[in-house]
Amino acid sequence: MRIAYFTHSLASCWNHGNAHFLRGVLRDLIARGHAVEAFEPEGAWSLANLTRDHGEAGLDAWRAAYPELRSQSYGAVKPVVERVRDADLVIVHEWNEPALVAALGAQRRRGAPGLLLFHDTHHRAVSEPDAMRRYDLGGYDGVLAFGETLAEVYRGWGWGNRVFVWHEAADDRLFHPPAEDGPREGLVWIGNWGDGERGEELETFLLAPARATGLPLDIHGVRYPDEALATLARYGARYRGWAPNAAAPALFARHLATVHVPRRFYVEHLPGIPTIRVFEALACGIPLVCAPWHDAEGLFSPGEDYLLARTGAEMARHLAALRDDPALRRSLVARGLATIRARHTCRHRVDELLALVGALRDRAPQEVPA
Repeated sequence: MRIAYFTHSLASCWNHGNAHFLRGVLRDLIARGHAVEAFEPEGAWSLANLTRDHGEAGLDAWRAAYPELRSQSYGAVKPVVERVRDADLVIVHEWNEPALVAALGAQRRRGAPGLLLFHDTHHRAVSEPDAMRRYDLGGYDGVLAFGETLAEVYRGWGWGNRVFVWHEAADDRLFHPPAEDGPREGLVWIGNWGDGERGEELETFLLAPARATGLPLDIHGVRYPDEALATLARYGARYRGWAPNAAAPALFARHLATVHVPRRFYVEHLPGIPTIRVFEALACGIPLVCAPWHDAEGLFSPGEDYLLARTGAEMARHLAALRDDPALRRSLVARGLATIRARHTCRHRVDELLALVGALRDRAPQEVPA
């Protein structure tokens, strides 16, 4: 198939987590012989921020890790939309401009032969529903939602059986345990501050427990305001700045454990949706402890694949146990890896996507909501 994907950015993962998953999916599609094109808008904020902070060198890690991938930038909408008119499958991520989304839908209504799907991997459908409803999805064959609770939102907007759950997953060509395990020390947390969406949670479930257990804590991420940096310093955490996602496996390999602290919207409004860091950490074979989130879809086995802490005190107890119990660490690593390899790699998601495309082709045309 000829497949086109419109992303915010393939080249930059600066505050852009969808790039992690997308790279793995597109790489697997290419390996299966599909002709893949990725498009991103000129001036994308993620890429602009990355090159502002790190220059062209900020792209070195992604280029080295994904030599088979390329993205093409575009300015005007009309030429790039016409360019993909004959593609067999076009997927449009929700971090695209409404004008592009609408133009692709209009082209499909005018008879473009390939399937057209909208891909949503964010909480804006519940945090900014009016903004999301302004997207004109008339002409789209379906919606890919990265969790069941998000899919329910789209069903409420009239999509019915044309919305499909398509979870994120780990690219295990990159995210895997080191070939030889070396010394490990302390905790690592890779994530962005979150615009106030989890500041209190980070203090309760990461900073305070790390200090209480005497475990050194390294933090990587962007968009940490001065007050956040002051909080990290107060707890003795070491802020390391941005790290390219391709460097995450090496960072995990140097630490005893990591922690998942979900953003508040995913806990309160979209329960059951983990961030991609859960998949990536387990794929890398590092013990994981999660702050409260409800695995409503049974993606994992809490207590076996990872430990779940319902309070800050329980988090501290789990971290202390991981510090002192090598057998516990080995057990979590083995179970977490087995779960990822059995059902949560990008290859699994490509299998799901191709099966979905086949099923949609067999369906009779029907009206979809604008």
